[in-house]
Amino acid sequence: MLHIQNADIRYGDRRLFQPLTLTIAKTEMAVITAPSGLGKSSLLRWIAGLETENMTAEGDIFLNEKAITHLPAEKRKIGLIFQAPLLFPHMSVGDNLGFGMAATKQKQDNGKTRKQHITEALERAGLGGMENRDPETLSGGQKARVALLRTLLAEPEALLLDEPFSSLDGEMRDQMVNLIQSESQRLKLPVLLVSHDPRDHQLGQKPPITFKACC
Repeated sequence: MLHIQNADIRYGDRRLFQPLTLTIAKTEMAVITAPSGLGKSSLLRWIAGLETENMTAEGDIFLNEKAITHLPAEKRKIGLIFQAPLLFPHMSVGDNLGFGMAATKQKQDNGKTRKQHITEALERAGLGGMENRDPETLSGGQKARVALLRTLLAEPEALLLDEPFSSLDGEMRDQMVNLIQSESQRLKLPVLLVSHDPRDHQLGQKPPITFKACC
């Protein structure tokens, strides 16, 4: 479960939105919608623990009942997917996936090797056999799915999505949506999706949360 209590984010004296409280259960997806510039991405960066110049934030973050507000990003167990896939161009698809793989998967566990985890992840995403591909040869939809898999192989306990479908349309968008939904259910992850696209509003189990602009 991911719980955000009284999130209050500012740049200088400017408060981006009225304080926000929300709770997202395991396997649940919550959607936040707002026009550009009201702080959707800033909220995700604060939850993930990423420093942002000139930004100050107040509030509390709990993940599976553990307070993580003051932990560094690498200890929060939060996965964050940006609008752009951000793959390493000098690494193969398989090496990209292995780069962030959790230590538990680097070793043999349940009889599986590192290579097997990568192979199975690609197959679940409809990308079987692409371990040795150059990321630059992939379509936009394929890059997005590889970036998601890399994040999930790091074994996060919650997933944050920053406009992940903005550059995708048609079948590529559907594939990414289906992968996020299936993997979040399989891994029992709470998911927070921010978007201004009306098509994304129906993806949450509850009505979307609308940011209320502040002074």
